[in-house]
Amino acid sequence: MSTATLGGGVTVAYDDQGAGQPLVLVHGHPFNRSMWRPQLDTFSRAGWRVIVPDLRGYGESTVVPGRTTLTTFARDIAALLDHLGVAEVVLGGLSMGGQIVMEFHRLFPERIRALVLADTSAPAETEEGRARRNAMADRLLGEGMAPYAQEVLSSMVAPHVVETHPHVASAVLTMMRATSPEGAAAALRGRAERPDYVGMLPNVTVPTLVVVGEQDVFTPIPDARLLAERIPHAELAVIPRAGHLPNLECPERFDAALASFLGSLARGGDPAPPVVRTSPGSAGLQT
Repeated sequence: MSTATLGGGVTVAYDDQGAGQPLVLVHGHPFNRSMWRPQLDTFSRAGWRVIVPDLRGYGESTVVPGRTTLTTFARDIAALLDHLGVAEVVLGGLSMGGQIVMEFHRLFPERIRALVLADTSAPAETEEGRARRNAMADRLLGEGMAPYAQEVLSSMVAPHVVETHPHVASAVLTMMRATSPEGAAAALRGRAERPDYVGMLPNVTVPTLVVVGEQDVFTPIPDARLLAERIPHAELAVIPRAGHLPNLECPERFDAALASFLGSLARGGDPAPPVVRTSPGSAGLQT
């Protein structure tokens, strides 16, 4: 683990592994950078420099109570890249992380070589959704993370994963329980005010991969299809038997889709990193 102190005294923890073209992966709520551990290992071995940060309020980064907008998260990522001397990246994110990626594209399109949008959605929050997120923020501050984490586990991962890969379910539950209620609440309040990204999608000119778990109940297949249909020439990969976290539930299929996409990104005559070969039935995130 490494750390970088950004503006306002916020310290961000991150892993930076491998060498080659940079691939930055942004975690979702209420998780931390360890959700990308399978991809950190796999793609750093395959010729990519993989950078995975803990967002402010999560993991080992500084907790800032109040309200954290997607703009703040995106600017934190830009500041981290400045700290690392990285100008242009393949930028991917899952769920809230995908919305941060879209906000980053809005602010810094010149810094993006390609996009990976996993289990996320582009429309603005609804009035009902705003009320629900703010109420959940209040609940997390009052109760802590444990009741919420147990409640949503079977929605975060497909029910069969809880039975057949209990170590994955256990790791997901551990991440959620370990998250700071103040950090999670601040992010929920910020996401309650998120803008509409649908209008900007036709203006995305970089290669884009859209990924979704077949059984995702939070951001289901229609949300992914909207992204893939509105972004010119975007690829859509549906991961069978996966829920909201396909990179953990079915890492071999998720990694195969990502590897195929990354392998097509030869730029300026430089050879693309090799396609990753993953063994069938790999276990995913270990505890």
